[in-house]
Amino acid sequence: MPESESAVFRLRPLEPDDFATMAVWFENVSDLARFDRSARAPCNTAAMETSWGPAEETERNPAKCWFAITAESGELCGISGLESISAVNRDAVIALFVEEQWRRQGIGIRSMALVLDFAFRQIGLNRVTSYYRADNKHSQQMTSRAGFATEGRMREAWFAEGRHFDMVSVGLLLGDWNDRRQVLARELDASCSVGFRGGADSGWAWPPGPQDPPDG
Repeated sequence: MPESESAVFRLRPLEPDDFATMAVWFENVSDLARFDRSARAPCNTAAMETSWGPAEETERNPAKCWFAITAESGELCGISGLESISAVNRDAVIALFVEEQWRRQGIGIRSMALVLDFAFRQIGLNRVTSYYRADNKHSQQMTSRAGFATEGRMREAWFAEGRHFDMVSVGLLLGDWNDRRQVLARELDASCSVGFRGGADSGWAWPPGPQDPPDG
């Protein structure tokens, strides 16, 4: 179980060594079916390398950018990233997964906020989209808290556990994020922080530090 002092988390590029841990996570088929609309069955490490390998090859696959979320100990506790990145449309789809024992500590919203900063302030996107299963209240609450607006509902588009669920589409524009970001930064305390390496000094951390990058 996570220890109480592990309140500082880091985002780093996804590595091949992460796939074995991820394979264990996704043995929980209920979690898997909430996280991934297309995945239904657990897979071993070799299969994870085949399906996720391109996610850690950002230079060869610029449409994807995935990060590992790690504790101070280096333990992998989640993943977050951008899919379907379009340089023409300047948009992408954001996704997030926090392993069960690390949930309800504030890691998810802080990791999402950091990836949104990366999307809007580092690679110049204008829009980020997300999708979630309609019964996934945690995803609904997190995206709403980050400022996403509900844009549509695809009826019975997500099949899992023997039934069809609706899929909800939400979107966030750069201007929306700039407005919501300041409010969210005031809402989140420093009992938990997520950043890139050196983020506390450079401003690339959530909650933002004193050297926070200027508004885009």
